[in-house]
Amino acid sequence: MTSQPASTLRTRLVDQAASDLKENRRRQQELAEKLRMLKQEEALLVDILKLAERYESLAEPSPSPEQASSPSPEQASAEPVPTGTRSRKASASSSTGTPARRTARTGKPAGAAAKGKSRQPLLGDLLMSLLAGDDGPRLAKELRGELLEKHPDRSPTPQVVRNTLESLVAKGHVRRHRQQRSVMYTLEESGRHALAAR
Repeated sequence: MTSQPASTLRTRLVDQAASDLKENRRRQQELAEKLRMLKQEEALLVDILKLAERYESLAEPSPSPEQASSPSPEQASAEPVPTGTRSRKASASSSTGTPARRTARTGKPAGAAAKGKSRQPLLGDLLMSLLAGDDGPRLAKELRGELLEKHPDRSPTPQVVRNTLESLVAKGHVRRHRQQRSVMYTLEESGRHALAAR
């Protein structure tokens, strides 16, 4: 009599353990996929930061050739700085690499190095151009599929596409529509103007 309930209990425990193991494996796969997506997003954000820093440094005004060769009246009347010491302004500009120094190092103006590289269009611009081709609302999933088809060199995650679309919504270039449980996007008039300006 006791052997039957013990075997039933053992069977129940084995089934429970197998079920728990299966659930753990499913959860591990889910977390591994989330981790992979987060790493891709991190790489994208790092690229955006690098681009922002590059454009910020290119936006620094460089002196015109006349200003560089002839001192201003204030500079002409200023006392000369002893050769053993440097002013705070001079040391700061040399450590950051001013456009004049970059020209001296590369032999090209500061903007020429950036113009030499072929710049990929921004993901937001690509998504707006895809939305411009349609009049009706589109799902982020559909836009990502079309993007991967038309631009095989780009492979953003679904989350990156959604984040970019939400960023365009925040800027007023794209409108968000909710239909039941789905979120769809259309291009606003301001988005068309922004696209035409680029």
